[in-house]
Amino acid sequence: MQYKQFSIEEREIIQRMWWERKPVRAIAHTLCRSPSSVSRELRRNFPPEHKIYTPRLAHARALEYRKHRGRADRLKNDRIRSYVVSRLKKRWSPEQISHLIKKDIGAHISHEAIYQFIYSQIHRNGWGYLKPGCEDLRPYLRRKRKRRIRKGARRCQRIFKPLGSPIDIRPAVVDTRTRIGDWEGDTVESRDHKPGINTLVERRTGLVMMTKLSDKTGAATTTAVARRFWSLPKKTTRTLTLDRGPENSDWQTLEHLTGIKCFFARAYHSWERGSNENANGLIRDYFPKKTDFTMITDEEIAFVENELNTRPRKRLDWFTPLEVFSKELNHFNIILKMPSVALQG
Repeated sequence: MQYKQFSIEEREIIQRMWWERKPVRAIAHTLCRSPSSVSRELRRNFPPEHKIYTPRLAHARALEYRKHRGRADRLKNDRIRSYVVSRLKKRWSPEQISHLIKKDIGAHISHEAIYQFIYSQIHRNGWGYLKPGCEDLRPYLRRKRKRRIRKGARRCQRIFKPLGSPIDIRPAVVDTRTRIGDWEGDTVESRDHKPGINTLVERRTGLVMMTKLSDKTGAATTTAVARRFWSLPKKTTRTLTLDRGPENSDWQTLEHLTGIKCFFARAYHSWERGSNENANGLIRDYFPKKTDFTMITDEEIAFVENELNTRPRKRLDWFTPLEVFSKELNHFNIILKMPSVALQG
């Protein structure tokens, strides 16, 4: 006969008959179950301090156990676990790891299994405390969520006056991501409103450029952006999409210095600069909020820039931004020379 788990209704019958002081065999006969099954059910769900059988708690406990039975380790062996942990600590996402693991070590694991492995280190799937002998890997995830929850919504607030050309008149080809040279720019803030870093992201390849700012003025941002664009071939600097922050107020000077055309996203429409917002989130893995960038060296910024540009990306068929950008430059017979240290604005 095929075995099946106790239902909540059966557990309520067990509770009622146990209160009536019925013997285990009588309960089993009523449920058409084995006496040993009923005995195990009662023994498993009696709190040590007082013998009270609560059917709904017992049922919830059984469902939780059912999710994890036979799966003490979420990943198959030590080799896979070692690979996954090392890549997580390099700030790779579980999806990036699951696609590159076959190429690197000839194994296969899904990104969902990696997420389950991460949260299985914590009691109650992230709601409890760290299990003995385990490592908390949640800080290496992009959002560092303590528990797996749905994303929330963000409210819009003030509306700012337009600075320059609106994104509505930006060439339609920019949206297709079929060419290189279309950039998005932003500023990652520092602690206590100190100068932060300027970030530039190329839309087609995802190439990231990070530059430390000397101050928070528009002139400092313009200088930082111009210096980075001067290091690139002219054909790779076509358009730049910015937000409406005051640091971008000197956009006309930037256009004059570099020949690039600047466009401005609508206020609080961060998705119109989605590549840049995503890159800023990746940068926050290395430099969390409240980081004082005045204490961060140019070498540290250059290291993070290189880490992001040599990380495989899903939308690039798991090539890195640097590989794809260099390949695109080959069409122009140009060799890319990335600076070893980010230039200070």
